[in-house]
Formats: sequence, structure tokens, C-alpha cells
Amino acid sequence: MKTPLFFNTAGPVVCEEHYCLPPLNRFNLDEILSLIAQKKYFVLHAPRQSGKTSSLKALMEYINHEYRYQCLYINVEMGQAARENVREGVQAILTELASRVRTSKWNDTFPQVKRREVLEEWGAHAALNQMLTLWAEKSPKPIVLLMDEIDALVGDTLISVLRQLRAGYDKRPALFPQSIILCGVRDVRDYRIHSDLEKAIITGGSAFNVKAESLRLGNFTKADIKTLYTQHTQETGQWFEPEVLDLAWELTRGQPWLVNALGYEVGFEIKAHRDRSVTITTDMVEPAKENLILRRETHLDQLMDKLKEARVQRVIQPMLLGENTPLSKEDTEYVVDLGLLHQNQNGHTEIANRIYQEVIPRELSWGFQMGMVQETAWYVDTTSGKLNIDKLLAAFQSFFRENSEHWLQQFQYQEAGSQLLLQAFLQRIVNSGGRVEREYGLGRMRTYLLVIWPVSSGVQKIVIELKLLHHSRPSTIAQGLKPTWQYMDKAGTSEGHLLVFDRDPNRAWEDKIFSEAQTYKNQTIIVWGM
Repeated sequence: MKTPLFFNTAGPVVCEEHYCLPPLNRFNLDEILSLIAQKKYFVLHAPRQSGKTSSLKALMEYINHEYRYQCLYINVEMGQAARENVREGVQAILTELASRVRTSKWNDTFPQVKRREVLEEWGAHAALNQMLTLWAEKSPKPIVLLMDEIDALVGDTLISVLRQLRAGYDKRPALFPQSIILCGVRDVRDYRIHSDLEKAIITGGSAFNVKAESLRLGNFTKADIKTLYTQHTQETGQWFEPEVLDLAWELTRGQPWLVNALGYEVGFEIKAHRDRSVTITTDMVEPAKENLILRRETHLDQLMDKLKEARVQRVIQPMLLGENTPLSKEDTEYVVDLGLLHQNQNGHTEIANRIYQEVIPRELSWGFQMGMVQETAWYVDTTSGKLNIDKLLAAFQSFFRENSEHWLQQFQYQEAGSQLLLQAFLQRIVNSGGRVEREYGLGRMRTYLLVIWPVSSGVQKIVIELKLLHHSRPSTIAQGLKPTWQYMDKAGTSEGHLLVFDRDPNRAWEDKIFSEAQTYKNQTIIVWGM
């Protein structure tokens, strides 16, 4: 009996078990084979859970089927636990190498020598080099080595491994692997590795300067998402509305884990959708997205943990604020490699997808949201079921006046603390049924929030624009009215609010706190001072 297929969200893809795109189609196979034939050492990198391991394993099978080389995949992540202990780290890699060979078709070509003897005779800084030399010397075919999770190694262990691989470069292919592919989140040249032994920062480019190319594994295309979701329809008979594919693209921008997780949530996790006669609609996808966020799935949790790093904060904080701020090229490339950012069609750097765009401020304000006592029922009209946004924003205004001085000091992203505190307050209220969509980015000079609240007649939409007071109050308000109106027009709502945060510590609260109605193109926009 055939095993039912499903969307994979953990570990490498197995096409006999999962809906999948052919892993070898994820990169330019001809280019990789050409680099191998030219005896090149090169890098394949992509954000976590993008399909790197699946692609490497498929590449190994393809190369071994050709019988020109003997190709082996190894995962060196186990060396991470050794941290700066080079001997333990190299020993872990030698153990992984021997284990992978032993379970492959190349077992009889591997040198029958004890790893401890190699370590004792050659030392930790040469043992890996020597073991690869002994193997290449015995092998009847040139070796192609695929080293996954290379950037999981730490400090001197990583430096030693890179240098040992570089030291064998001139011996290839007779006495060292013909080609080595290093795979990780980042390009080796971008590594800045702290060496305890040398008391210095060593760059990956200097430790491994024989790298010829750096290839990046891309995200799924919109057509790829359609192919993957169509496999679910072919397998189960359950259809997706065409608009679902557009929404899935908007939410994920093709990030492989997100695409699969969204498909699994909407098609398998939500019980009501397991009836395959039920067509999946966009109204079903939004709650599925929300479930992924609220469960703090491992992928999202690990990625958001990076927000604590100073170099990530230096890039993300100006985006939350919408400021026109020059960004460090090194910091920006690092955040792009993590998968948090991408370049849009206009060449502008922005948050990679809508899910990350929602998760980032929610993650940064989650602890504050949990510390609030506000209840949704306080702000819902018992007759219409609508959210009383005027009452809610007036309550936040009072809360902000009383608590901001203390609470804002606790934010890591203090410059964006005012906006994050408002979003935590809103999220606390709308979590029981509505949602908040966010638009922000470098150079916008504002953050847009769209509150969507379900009512019996459909949905209530409320536009909230957040701005910092940089000059005078009148000029700031004037600059905010037009874009607020434009966003209201885009969202199809008559409810619009402009919040102006005054961060001048020398100004009295009586001067900062106000609310007034403004009219722009026959639409009323309520302006709130904080």
C-alpha cells in the first residue's frame, strides 16, 4: 500500500514520502558539475531550512550514479559542541567521515586506520588533512566531498578545518579530494572568526582562500508553490482556490519551510480541513498563518533568536522606524544570508516576507504583551461587535503616559520601543479574533498597521499610521495625513488614525498628549499625540 504523501517541515525532503520539487532543480546542476570537473572548491549557501541538505544528498546520488567520481556527504555540525577545543572538534568530524563512508558504497576504499592514531601522530591541526590524503591515495576514483553545516563550527575549530582543507588543495585529485563543496548559511568569505589561540579575528577569506565560487540556493518561485500545492490536490483530491496561491506567495515569498508549513497547517493540522471535499480558501489560510506564529514554531523561534544580535539590530531597528539610515554592507549581507531580508524588484532591501514582517515586531514585544492586563471585551461594542478603536487608543495613550518611561528602558530595540509598545498593546486586544497586518521598511519614515476585526456583516478595517515627531507638530501631522488617507483608500476603509510619538524628554506630557480630528479629501483622520 502506498504511503500517503504530506508537506515536509522537518529534515531533508524524501520525494517518496513528501510533496517535493526535484532537489536537483533547485540549483544550476550544469554549473556545479563544471566546477567539479575543473577541480574547484566552492560554497553553496542559503538560509536555514531552505533545502540545502536535500539538494546536497540528491547531488551525491547523481554524481555516484555517473561513476566518474566517488562522492560523499558529511554533516560536521557535531563538531559544534567542541567549541574552541580543536582536538575534540576534529575528532568529531573524523568520526562523522568514517561513519558516512562505512554506510556508503565506498567503504572498501577508506583507509583502515584508527582515528586516534591519526590524531596522535599528526595532531588536531593536521589530522583531517592526513585522513583525506590517505583516503584519496587509496581511492580508485577522484573524491568529491560535500561538507554540510560548515558554519556550525566555532572559533579555532572552524579556522583549523578551513586551513586543513586549504593545505591539501595543491595535492588534488591524486592525494586530496578533487572538489569540496562547503555548505552553510553564509559565504565563507563573510566569516569573521574569533581565534582564542591567535587572539585575533580571522576572516574566512584568509583561512580558505582557494574558494572559486559562491552559489546561493534560492527560494521557491511562485510557479514552484503552485507545483507543490498541486501535488496535494493530485494526492488527496482537495482543491485550493487560485487566490490561495497568490496569498501563499505574499506570506512566504517562496521561503521553503514556510511554504511547506503553511500547506501542512491548512491541509493536515486544522481538523475541519481534513475533509478532502472542502476547498481550501484564503479565509482558511490566514488562521493557519496565525497558528504558525502563535505556536512559535522552531523555524521562526530560531530565526527570531537572531534579533538579539547587535549586527541584526543595527539593520532591523531602522526598518521598524522607517528611517533613512545608511546601513553597513557587512551587517546587511549577514541579515540577508539569515533569510530575514531580501531585495525587491526595485532593488530596495526589505523584510523577506509578510510572515517575518509580522513575526519580528511581535517577537520583540512579546514579553511586554504578556505583561499587560488589558482584556479584549473592554474595547468591543456589545451591540455591533465592532472594535471601539477610539476607546482603545485613548486607553493606550493613558497607558503610554504612565508606563512608557519605565517600559521603554527594557526594550533591546529602544529606539523603536514606542512603536513596539503600541503593537504589543494592540496585539493583546486583537489576539482573540482579529489580526494586525504591518507595513514598514527603510526610508518610509512611518509604520502602517491595518487592524482587521471580524463582525457579523464582514470585517472591520482600521488603518493606523505611526510617526515620530522630528520637527514641529503641524509639519509632522501634515506629512502624515496624505499617506494615511492613501492607505485607507487602499484598504477600503473610512477608519483612519495617525499616531505621533514625541520623544523629546524635555517636553511636558501635557504638551505631548492630545487628540484631534483632521480632514483630508473628505475623510476624517483622528490624530493622537503621545
